[in-house]
Amino acid sequence: MGRNSEKLETRVIHSGELKPRIGGAVNMPIFQSATFEYAGEKTYEDVRYVRLSNTPNHLVLHRKLANLEGGEAAVIASSGMAAITTALLTVLSSGDHLLVQEGLYGGSHSFITEDLGRFGISHDFIDGDRAGTWESKLRPNTRAVYVESMTNPLIQVPDLRAIVDFARRKGLISIVDNTFCTPVNFRPLELGFDLCVHSATKYLNGHSDIAAGAVIGSEKLLQQVKRQLGHLGGMLDPHACFLLHRGLKTLVLRLNHQNRSALEVARFLESHTAVAWVNHPGLESHPQHKRSQSLFSGFGGMLSFEPRGGLEASNAFLEKLELPLIAPSLGGVETLVTLPATTSHAGIPREERLRLGISDSLIRVSIGIEATEDLINDFRQALDLDSVPGGR
Repeated sequence: MGRNSEKLETRVIHSGELKPRIGGAVNMPIFQSATFEYAGEKTYEDVRYVRLSNTPNHLVLHRKLANLEGGEAAVIASSGMAAITTALLTVLSSGDHLLVQEGLYGGSHSFITEDLGRFGISHDFIDGDRAGTWESKLRPNTRAVYVESMTNPLIQVPDLRAIVDFARRKGLISIVDNTFCTPVNFRPLELGFDLCVHSATKYLNGHSDIAAGAVIGSEKLLQQVKRQLGHLGGMLDPHACFLLHRGLKTLVLRLNHQNRSALEVARFLESHTAVAWVNHPGLESHPQHKRSQSLFSGFGGMLSFEPRGGLEASNAFLEKLELPLIAPSLGGVETLVTLPATTSHAGIPREERLRLGISDSLIRVSIGIEATEDLINDFRQALDLDSVPGGR
């Protein structure tokens, strides 16, 4: 049976692995070496050296990630932001113009709005829901369009099919951050995107113990990305490669549980009188619910919501929680909650955040793999109407 005909549950375990196994080891050993003996390599990129992301630990991960996302090639990086910035700086040069979806992760927003300009690269924001408005933002020097498959933290889903069609018609390179969906729920390269990026710190690793990133796409584009990453120095160290490799093998099991659990929690929250609204694409009330159904095989482990009573109510809820941890980041085995206004989006001016719909009291939840019933019971007691301002 060919690797591409196997189910994702099988491919996440076996794809990309070395055969025969090194010394018979079931687990990939850690090659804790920065330097390797010269073996007649003809180009600089082929010389075996840790900064060039071509140690055995790197190469196995590259093959596995490319297989899972349906790409020809992949490269891993030292963080999600290293992957995102390297991808953008690979396809954009001084004088180029970028189209960017509104409502991005705060780190991506800050890099695009604060740093790209210093490289002579301009940008314009587009509404991912209004395809008819995108052409008006085009310039003769527009080279790429950048979106997220699900936005952070409002969990919006742009018109991804229209983005791919628009990019092809206009000769643009299409890039999507697929961190929230993962290849379990959505494989954007199969839809026609040129590059897919991940913060592998999150779901791909899944254990909140490393920072890592990934870029996946065609062999031609990935050769350029890998070369750029080598120049920027954003490689992943071998031990972190080992941990990411290990974490990936439980990705499907974790995501399948998180898909189900997050939807149950979202439905509970939506029915609670102390909650004003909930953002989760699995809810029928979500504005892009039908689009999400047609695109995704699961709705993901992320949700956000607003309690009635504003920031005071949000803080009271966080203080009463017992199981979830109040911490930034997401995608781990433990449920994490945070106020994006003070963490992931703290770098965005308040007026801009509010315009996008990210209020000071918005709570983002990353559902872990705890028992769903226990999480709902904990959320219920934390939303106790007698102690949460604004409850009724």
